[in-house]
This record gives sequence, structure tokens and C-alpha cells, in this order.
Amino acid sequence: MDMQISFPGGKRVNADYKGFTVETDQPVNEGGTNSASEPFSLFLASLGTCAGVYVLYFCEERKIDTTGLKMNLAFEQDQKTHLITKVGMQISLPPGFPSKYKKAVIKAAGLCTVKRNIAAPPEFEITADIQA
Repeated sequence: MDMQISFPGGKRVNADYKGFTVETDQPVNEGGTNSASEPFSLFLASLGTCAGVYVLYFCEERKIDTTGLKMNLAFEQDQKTHLITKVGMQISLPPGFPSKYKKAVIKAAGLCTVKRNIAAPPEFEITADIQA
């Protein structure tokens, strides 16, 4: 699988994958124009939205009304390394959610593929070549 990364100008860096373009930029104080999310923000969003999809699938499979379903993602970050040290996900279940499924929906959120990739990180190989 390949994803194409392009550099459209300034501090913008885009990713093209599966027919979609994900645009990123840096904040003004880092030389960007703040025209799109920073890559790090997209990383956090991918954690939350991935877990959210699993929660949504769980509810849909059991025909549980998702009106009012919400989730909050909070994180702690090491100020020196800028690496995340803790991620918390709080699922706000809608009124009438069957209490017998509370532990199961938490487990479903934990099945998120993004989270599982962090827990078992891939090997990274970075190369460079000079175009002819």
C-alpha cells in the first residue's frame, strides 16, 4: 500500500490516499498559515475517530440508538519530548443505553486499529533517492 505525500508550498504537506487528500499546515508561529490541521492533531483525531467507529459499529449491531452518543479524547504530553504519555477516552453513552453493554462498548473502543498499531508499533524504514 502506498500513500503519496506532496509539498504544495509553505509549510503545507498533503497526503493522497484512496482518492482523498488530507491537507496539513503548521500554525503561524511555526511558519505556516494555519490553513489546515497540524499532522499531530490528525494523529490524535485518528485515535478518537477510529475508536468512535468501533463504538458506533457496536451500537448499530445491537440496534442501540446513538442519539446523544459522544466521546472525549484527552491526553497528557511530556513537555520535553513532546511525546504523548497517556491517552484517555471518555464515552458518554446516550440515555437508555443498556447498562449490561457498558464494559463491552469500552472493549469495542479498545479494538481500534490505530490504537493497536501504537501498542504494537511497526518497523520504520526511511530511505531517500535523488530524482534523475
